Amino acid sequence: MSQSDLRISILGTSFSISANEESSYLEELLNYFRQAVDNTQKTTGLQDPLKIAILTGFLLCDELKKLQKQDLRVLESREAEALLLDMIRRMDLALEKQG
Repeated sequence: MSQSDLRISILGTSFSISANEESSYLEELLNYFRQAVDNTQKTTGLQDPLKIAILTGFLLCDELKKLQKQDLRVLESREAEALLLDMIRRMDLALEKQG
């Protein structure tokens, strides 16, 4: 993967980062963060950039945790389904051997 540079200008500050990601992916992340910052500002009325950044980060962590829990439930459901199908298969084999 190639090293990409990204210039971030948001909340009154500006800096550059380098990451081992595609530049299009970094731009996508920045746009997502900008939307989250805008939403935080609109819903809270906050003006202090530090408070906006902290609250936005907190809300994004909340979103991430909820997605992780959702993924875990899906994974558990798939595992349960796989176990059930395996038990049915074994029962079928046992019945075939008896019959």
